[in-house]
Amino acid sequence: MDIFQAIILGIVEGFTEFLPISSTGHMIIVADWMGMDENAENKAFMVIIQLAAILAVVFNYKDKFSVSKIELWVKVLIAFLPLAIVGFIFKDIIKESFTVEVVAYMFIVGGVIFLILEYFYKEQSHHIDDVEEISYKQAGWIGFAQIFALIPGTSRAGASIVGALLVGLSRKASAEFSFLLAVPVMLATSGYDLLKHYDKFSQEGVVTLGIGFIVSFIVAYYTMKFFIKFLEKFTFVTFGVYRIIFGILLLAFYL
Repeated sequence: MDIFQAIILGIVEGFTEFLPISSTGHMIIVADWMGMDENAENKAFMVIIQLAAILAVVFNYKDKFSVSKIELWVKVLIAFLPLAIVGFIFKDIIKESFTVEVVAYMFIVGGVIFLILEYFYKEQSHHIDDVEEISYKQAGWIGFAQIFALIPGTSRAGASIVGALLVGLSRKASAEFSFLLAVPVMLATSGYDLLKHYDKFSQEGVVTLGIGFIVSFIVAYYTMKFFIKFLEKFTFVTFGVYRIIFGILLLAFYL
């Protein structure tokens, strides 16, 4: 991997991590377009730079990372547990299930779900607009919904946002809880990959990893701000339509 490829993947990861459009699916497709080898170093790179997402969350939501917010983080951990348990048990099956066809179909299915949700979403209905007001039960249901993110192409952010919308959170609160939920998820998945594959990086590989990490952090930081501003005026329909179109294009080009 050269520096240009690291920058491109950093941009893709940073821009797509917190949007409901599957960051992993986009990175794999973009890597393929750039003709990158599917070696251990490149695969590890695409997982490890997701750690930059954690830093973006910390810098954007500093007020949530304090002892006074323990109750909020207990709820976040409750939402994290279903994914952690199911992912650990079925990790080998999940890895084998990845195909471009599965990714494409899940893009389309996810897009349709967002369109259906928005069709029935009532702006005037009561919605929780503050993540700290989420109940433990709601956190559990969001965690259950996030299990579907284990299917390639579903999107972790997308699954958790859908779950949050279904249990009564506003669009903004759904997105923000998804941001916070990314912290334990990324620590578990990306942190594990870093410990497991750090020795596979050459000296040049460490440099490209650092560049990709920095680019990913900067792009993710501003994407989060953009996403919240976007949801103050618009809906998830745009993302639903995008997912459907992207999924159809994948099927057209790869199958």
